[in-house]
Amino acid sequence: MNIRKVIIPVAGWGTRSLPASKNIPKEMLPIYKKPVVQYVVEEAMRGGIKDVVFITNRDKNAIEDHFDYNLQLEAVLERGGKTKLLEEIRAVAEMVNVISIRQKRQLGLGHAVLCAREAVAGDDAFGIMVGDDLIFGENAGLSQLLDITRATGLPTVGVMEVPRDKVNRYGIVAGKETSPGIYEVSQLVEKPDIDKAPSNLAIVGRYVLTPELFDFLAAGKPGHGGEIQLTDAMQELCTAKGMIAVKMNGVRFDAGDWVDYLTANIYFALQDEDLREGLRARLQKLLHA
Repeated sequence: MNIRKVIIPVAGWGTRSLPASKNIPKEMLPIYKKPVVQYVVEEAMRGGIKDVVFITNRDKNAIEDHFDYNLQLEAVLERGGKTKLLEEIRAVAEMVNVISIRQKRQLGLGHAVLCAREAVAGDDAFGIMVGDDLIFGENAGLSQLLDITRATGLPTVGVMEVPRDKVNRYGIVAGKETSPGIYEVSQLVEKPDIDKAPSNLAIVGRYVLTPELFDFLAAGKPGHGGEIQLTDAMQELCTAKGMIAVKMNGVRFDAGDWVDYLTANIYFALQDEDLREGLRARLQKLLHA
């Protein structure tokens, strides 16, 4: 199965990241030396994705610009002999083919995905990546799902275990474990009451779904919170076609959570040989102050 496209919804207001995201898209906030969205795109590339469909709003042009050439900046770097930096920023512009679609009304994640219907039209499956979720590690994240969908033709969804008292914050999956970390999905529920959740397997923002999903989204009625829920359409897709859930490998950070966001910065800085020792010393001093 030839899976070449991924949908990345980035139209949200980023209220969890205020006031930092007041005039800067939350996806452009830096983690170490790169904006959040670049890590997401790099993860997609590791899975062989060539085309990225951003679902944006009128205030998110900076995301598209980041993946374009900046000829004025390149000229400054070239004149200054800063060859390495020049190569780095040109490489960003050449990462993927960017397709941008505006979500003119924010009616939920399901509606954002539906906006991409024409852009990913065809018989092939496609990925969906929620930009707040960052996953790092060998064979981690979207690649895990792509491998299974390419092998089976079935839709897949990434999951993780969460504490039982937090299941009402997530879409929750129930199913039979057929091999370690692999589940045959029977039910998906968006933010269930704690006492009614079918499991503690929460959906992480990684999906590989098939085109039938769009029919279910188009016919769907507003669900939890009055929005068109992706989870509801996925339940119909699961019933019609089957679905596999996969426990995500690697290290995960929620870029919309301040503790996770700051931890991610430290995580990458500690891997930089030029920063590691100095950062450790400063952190030790702060922790013992």
